[in-house]
Amino acid sequence: MSSAFVKETESEQLKDVMPNMASLLFFLKRENGGTIRELHRRFSEKHQKEVHEMSDGLGYMLNEANQWQVVLD
Repeated sequence: MSSAFVKETESEQLKDVMPNMASLLFFLKRENGGTIRELHRRFSEKHQKEVHEMSDGLGYMLNEANQWQVVLD
């Protein structure tokens, strides 16, 4: 199947999003088809990182490679 009809933005993955909150919010808005907001931040003892709990029901953090990832704890 040709990828000629796939928009460039449709192929962007979470790990490719710039490591800042504005870029994460823009990506999540596009992925979810509506406004997403940060509910609160917490510190994960397990990962030793700050986790951003979002209104889509998931938590996001920047990993060691400075890429966004979903936190499932």
